[in-house]
Amino acid sequence: MTSRASEWTVGALEATLQQIGGIAMTVTFQTAKPLLLSIAILLGIVAECTRANAAEPKTAVFAGGCFWCVEADFEKVPGVVEAVSGFTGGTVDNPTYKQVVRGGTGHLEAVAITYDPDQVSYAQLLHLFFRSVDPTDAGGQFCDRGESYTTAIFVADPAEKAAAEAAKATAASDLGMPIVTPIRDAGAFYEADDYHQDYYKQSKTVLTRFGPISKAKAYKRYRNACGRDATVKQLWGDAAPFAGT
Repeated sequence: MTSRASEWTVGALEATLQQIGGIAMTVTFQTAKPLLLSIAILLGIVAECTRANAAEPKTAVFAGGCFWCVEADFEKVPGVVEAVSGFTGGTVDNPTYKQVVRGGTGHLEAVAITYDPDQVSYAQLLHLFFRSVDPTDAGGQFCDRGESYTTAIFVADPAEKAAAEAAKATAASDLGMPIVTPIRDAGAFYEADDYHQDYYKQSKTVLTRFGPISKAKAYKRYRNACGRDATVKQLWGDAAPFAGT
Protein backbone atom coordinates (compact mmCIF):
# COMPACT_ATOMS: atom_id res chain seq x y z
CA MET A 1 0.00 0.00 0.00
CA THR A 2 2.74 2.39 0.89
CA SER A 3 4.59 1.77 -2.38
CA ARG A 4 1.48 2.25 -4.54
CA ALA A 5 0.47 5.35 -2.59
CA SER A 6 3.93 6.79 -3.10
CA GLU A 7 3.80 6.06 -6.86
CA TRP A 8 0.41 7.72 -7.11
CA THR A 9 1.59 10.73 -5.13
CA VAL A 10 4.68 11.17 -7.31
CA GLY A 11 2.64 10.77 -10.49
CA ALA A 12 0.06 13.28 -9.36
CA LEU A 13 2.79 15.71 -8.38
CA GLU A 14 4.47 15.41 -11.79
CA ALA A 15 1.16 16.00 -13.57
CA THR A 16 0.43 18.98 -11.39
CA LEU A 17 3.87 20.47 -12.05
CA GLN A 18 3.41 19.99 -15.81
CA GLN A 19 0.09 21.80 -15.66
CA ILE A 20 1.60 24.62 -13.65
CA GLY A 21 4.51 24.83 -16.08
CA GLY A 22 2.15 25.00 -19.02
CA ILE A 23 0.14 27.74 -17.37
CA ALA A 24 3.33 29.63 -16.55
CA MET A 25 4.57 29.38 -20.14
CA THR A 26 1.21 30.58 -21.42
CA VAL A 27 1.18 33.47 -19.00
CA THR A 28 4.80 34.34 -19.87
CA PHE A 29 4.14 34.29 -23.61
CA GLN A 30 0.97 36.33 -23.26
CA THR A 31 2.83 38.83 -21.11
CA ALA A 32 5.81 39.04 -23.51
CA LYS A 33 3.77 39.09 -26.71
CA PRO A 34 3.27 42.90 -26.80
CA LEU A 35 6.98 43.41 -26.11
CA LEU A 36 8.01 41.01 -28.88
CA LEU A 37 5.63 42.73 -31.29
CA SER A 38 7.11 46.11 -30.42
CA ILE A 39 10.62 44.82 -31.02
CA ALA A 40 9.62 43.37 -34.39
CA ILE A 41 8.06 46.69 -35.43
CA LEU A 42 11.16 48.59 -34.29
CA LEU A 43 13.48 46.29 -36.24
CA GLY A 44 11.32 46.76 -39.32
CA ILE A 45 11.52 50.54 -38.99
CA VAL A 46 15.31 50.40 -38.61
CA ALA A 47 15.64 48.18 -41.70
CA GLU A 48 13.41 50.49 -43.72
CA CYS A 49 15.39 53.56 -42.63
CA THR A 50 18.63 51.80 -43.61
CA ARG A 51 17.25 51.09 -47.07
CA ALA A 52 15.98 54.65 -47.38
CA ASN A 53 19.35 56.11 -46.40
CA ALA A 54 21.36 53.85 -48.74
CA ALA A 55 22.75 55.84 -51.66
CA GLU A 56 21.40 55.10 -55.12
CA PRO A 57 23.94 53.60 -57.57
CA LYS A 58 25.61 56.13 -59.85
CA THR A 59 27.34 55.87 -63.21
CA ALA A 60 30.67 57.21 -64.41
CA VAL A 61 31.51 57.20 -68.11
CA PHE A 62 35.18 57.01 -69.13
CA ALA A 63 36.88 56.49 -72.48
CA GLY A 64 40.32 54.96 -72.06
CA GLY A 65 41.20 53.24 -75.29
CA CYS A 66 40.18 49.61 -75.70
CA PHE A 67 36.99 49.17 -73.71
CA TRP A 68 37.80 45.54 -72.92
CA CYS A 69 40.70 46.78 -70.80
CA VAL A 70 38.84 49.60 -69.07
CA GLU A 71 36.00 47.24 -68.23
CA ALA A 72 38.41 44.61 -66.87
CA ASP A 73 40.24 47.19 -64.75
CA PHE A 74 37.26 48.82 -63.11
CA GLU A 75 35.35 45.64 -62.39
CA LYS A 76 38.18 44.89 -59.93
CA VAL A 77 37.42 48.02 -57.89
CA PRO A 78 35.47 47.44 -54.64
CA GLY A 79 32.19 49.31 -54.84
CA VAL A 80 31.86 48.98 -58.61
CA VAL A 81 28.66 47.11 -59.42
CA GLU A 82 29.35 46.57 -63.12
CA ALA A 83 31.15 48.03 -66.10
CA VAL A 84 29.55 47.98 -69.55
CA SER A 85 31.43 48.49 -72.81
CA GLY A 86 29.93 50.80 -75.39
CA PHE A 87 30.22 53.94 -77.50
CA THR A 88 29.54 57.60 -76.84
CA GLY A 89 30.43 61.10 -77.93
CA GLY A 90 29.46 60.78 -81.59
CA THR A 91 26.64 61.69 -83.94
CA VAL A 92 25.48 58.29 -85.21
CA ASP A 93 22.64 56.50 -83.43
CA ASN A 94 23.21 52.88 -82.40
CA PRO A 95 26.59 52.53 -84.08
CA THR A 96 28.20 49.15 -84.63
CA TYR A 97 31.71 48.28 -83.51
CA LYS A 98 32.93 48.24 -87.12
CA GLN A 99 31.45 51.67 -87.79
CA VAL A 100 33.14 53.18 -84.75
CA VAL A 101 36.63 51.74 -85.30
CA ARG A 102 36.45 52.60 -89.01
CA GLY A 103 36.02 56.25 -88.02
CA GLY A 104 33.63 58.98 -89.01
CA THR A 105 30.98 58.45 -86.34
CA GLY A 106 32.65 60.68 -83.75
CA HIS A 107 32.15 57.97 -81.13
CA LEU A 108 34.76 56.77 -78.69
CA GLU A 109 35.02 53.34 -77.17
CA ALA A 110 33.87 53.97 -73.61
CA VAL A 111 32.74 52.20 -70.47
CA ALA A 112 29.75 53.00 -68.27
CA ILE A 113 30.78 52.18 -64.71
CA THR A 114 27.94 51.68 -62.24
CA TYR A 115 29.14 52.12 -58.67
CA ASP A 116 27.93 52.37 -55.08
CA PRO A 117 28.88 55.85 -53.80
CA ASP A 118 28.78 54.54 -50.22
CA GLN A 119 31.76 52.32 -51.08
CA VAL A 120 33.71 54.26 -53.69
CA SER A 121 33.48 57.91 -54.69
CA TYR A 122 33.46 59.50 -58.13
CA ALA A 123 36.69 61.29 -57.20
CA GLN A 124 38.35 57.96 -56.41
CA LEU A 125 37.25 56.51 -59.76
CA LEU A 126 38.68 59.55 -61.54
CA HIS A 127 41.98 59.13 -59.71
CA LEU A 128 42.16 55.49 -60.80
CA PHE A 129 41.14 56.30 -64.36
CA PHE A 130 43.88 58.84 -65.01
CA ARG A 131 46.50 56.43 -63.67
CA SER A 132 45.23 53.56 -65.81
CA VAL A 133 45.75 55.34 -69.14
CA ASP A 134 48.24 57.60 -70.91
CA PRO A 135 46.43 60.95 -70.66
CA THR A 136 49.23 62.69 -72.55
CA ASP A 137 48.49 60.83 -75.80
CA ALA A 138 46.05 62.65 -78.11
CA GLY A 139 46.23 60.09 -80.92
CA GLY A 140 44.82 56.99 -79.24
CA GLN A 141 45.99 54.62 -76.54
CA PHE A 142 49.01 52.34 -76.76
CA CYS A 143 48.87 50.21 -79.92
CA ASP A 144 45.32 51.33 -80.73
CA ARG A 145 45.38 54.51 -82.80
CA GLY A 146 42.67 56.81 -84.03
CA GLU A 147 39.88 58.99 -82.66
CA SER A 148 37.77 56.12 -81.35
CA TYR A 149 40.59 55.08 -78.99
CA THR A 150 41.29 58.50 -77.50
CA THR A 151 40.64 59.25 -73.84
CA ALA A 152 37.81 61.35 -72.42
CA ILE A 153 35.70 61.83 -69.31
CA PHE A 154 31.98 62.31 -69.87
CA VAL A 155 30.31 64.28 -67.06
CA ALA A 156 26.61 64.34 -66.22
CA ASP A 157 26.40 67.46 -64.05
CA PRO A 158 28.39 70.41 -62.64
CA ALA A 159 29.54 68.38 -59.63
CA GLU A 160 31.06 65.70 -61.85
CA LYS A 161 32.65 68.36 -64.04
CA ALA A 162 34.28 70.05 -61.04
CA ALA A 163 35.55 66.71 -59.74
CA ALA A 164 36.93 65.80 -63.17
CA GLU A 165 38.70 69.14 -63.54
CA ALA A 166 40.27 68.75 -60.09
CA ALA A 167 41.41 65.20 -60.88
CA LYS A 168 42.85 66.33 -64.22
CA ALA A 169 44.79 69.15 -62.53
CA THR A 170 46.16 66.71 -59.96
CA ALA A 171 47.20 64.25 -62.66
CA ALA A 172 48.99 67.02 -64.58
CA SER A 173 50.78 68.09 -61.41
CA ASP A 174 51.80 64.52 -60.54
CA LEU A 175 53.15 63.86 -64.03
CA GLY A 176 54.58 67.30 -64.63
CA MET A 177 53.16 67.08 -68.14
CA PRO A 178 50.12 68.49 -69.99
CA ILE A 179 47.01 66.29 -69.89
CA VAL A 180 45.12 66.09 -73.19
CA THR A 181 42.15 64.06 -71.92
CA PRO A 182 39.07 66.25 -72.52
CA ILE A 183 36.17 66.63 -70.12
CA ARG A 184 32.98 66.43 -72.16
CA ASP A 185 29.26 66.58 -71.47
CA ALA A 186 27.67 63.16 -71.26
CA GLY A 187 25.34 62.17 -74.06
CA ALA A 188 23.74 59.01 -75.34
CA PHE A 189 25.65 55.86 -74.44
CA TYR A 190 25.22 52.91 -76.78
CA GLU A 191 26.08 49.49 -75.40
CA ALA A 192 28.33 47.33 -77.54
CA ASP A 193 26.98 43.93 -78.57
CA ASP A 194 27.32 40.89 -76.31
CA TYR A 195 30.47 39.74 -78.10
CA HIS A 196 32.40 42.56 -76.42
CA GLN A 197 30.87 42.47 -72.93
CA ASP A 198 33.09 40.85 -70.27
CA TYR A 199 35.43 39.82 -73.07
CA TYR A 200 38.33 39.48 -70.65
CA LYS A 201 36.73 36.62 -68.75
CA GLN A 202 34.83 34.69 -71.41
CA SER A 203 35.73 31.07 -72.08
CA LYS A 204 34.30 31.00 -75.61
CA THR A 205 36.88 30.09 -78.25
CA VAL A 206 37.69 32.68 -80.91
CA LEU A 207 40.07 32.64 -83.86
CA THR A 208 42.85 35.20 -83.39
CA ARG A 209 46.31 35.88 -84.75
CA PHE A 210 47.46 33.73 -81.85
CA GLY A 211 45.32 30.86 -83.12
CA PRO A 212 42.02 29.49 -81.75
CA ILE A 213 41.97 30.30 -78.02
CA SER A 214 39.49 31.45 -75.41
CA LYS A 215 38.51 35.11 -75.27
CA ALA A 216 40.09 35.37 -71.82
CA LYS A 217 43.45 34.17 -73.14
CA ALA A 218 43.15 36.28 -76.27
CA TYR A 219 42.50 39.32 -74.11
CA LYS A 220 45.60 38.75 -71.99
CA ARG A 221 47.80 38.27 -75.05
CA TYR A 222 46.34 41.35 -76.73
CA ARG A 223 46.83 43.49 -73.63
CA ASN A 224 50.43 42.38 -73.26
CA ALA A 225 51.24 42.78 -76.96
CA CYS A 226 49.63 46.23 -77.04
CA GLY A 227 51.94 47.42 -74.26
CA ARG A 228 49.20 48.91 -72.11
CA ASP A 229 50.56 47.86 -68.74
CA ALA A 230 54.19 48.50 -69.67
CA THR A 231 53.42 52.05 -70.84
CA VAL A 232 51.23 52.90 -67.87
CA LYS A 233 53.82 51.51 -65.47
CA GLN A 234 56.56 53.54 -67.11
CA LEU A 235 54.43 56.68 -66.99
CA TRP A 236 52.92 56.38 -63.53
CA GLY A 237 55.27 54.02 -61.72
CA ASP A 238 53.88 52.56 -58.52
CA ALA A 239 50.82 54.83 -58.80
CA ALA A 240 49.50 52.70 -61.69
CA PRO A 241 46.65 50.78 -60.02
CA PHE A 242 45.98 48.05 -62.58
CA ALA A 243 49.27 47.47 -64.40
CA GLY A 244 50.11 43.79 -64.22
CA THR A 245 46.96 42.80 -62.30
